[in-house]
Amino acid sequence: MSQTVSIHQDLIADSISGSNKARYQLYQLYSKAMFNVCFRMMNNREDAEDMLQEAFVQAFMKLDTFRNESGFGTWLKTITIHTCLNALNKRKLDLYYMDDVYRLEKPEDEPEEALFTTQDVLDAMSQLPEGGRIVFSLYLMEGYDHGEIAQILNITESTSKSQYMRAKRKVYEIMKQTKSKAI
Repeated sequence: MSQTVSIHQDLIADSISGSNKARYQLYQLYSKAMFNVCFRMMNNREDAEDMLQEAFVQAFMKLDTFRNESGFGTWLKTITIHTCLNALNKRKLDLYYMDDVYRLEKPEDEPEEALFTTQDVLDAMSQLPEGGRIVFSLYLMEGYDHGEIAQILNITESTSKSQYMRAKRKVYEIMKQTKSKAI
């Protein structure tokens, strides 16, 4: 593990010094994971590719500010998320405050076994409105808590929870509809 950290530190140091080869190696190490973040947030391939490139440009410009306080991947992921959010904000992203927090509960007549695959969740998630999709993605897929999401999106924690619950309920409804059409 420490050897991996050392290699990354060497790549980061070489990148700061202007080595395009080192930058390319960092890109190769992290581009797939960061593309997945971009795709979940932007909801289409072309925008995700654009945001991926923009995030790496931003990261390489700010590389000298990386302090090894967190892992490089965590630092890069933060830049990637903020790059996507900035692009979405330019599109006039509106998150609506919801007074009610909806509960998503499994109906009693549903069987206990898992009915849906991860791909089912991702497919349903792609059909969500932007606000709900972003909160859902940040919470469920990226592992942020509602306090962190509230800070990232500049909303209240209760708004994050409301958006998540509504998105979760909608994803479940979409998946149920999709499964019933397939049967």
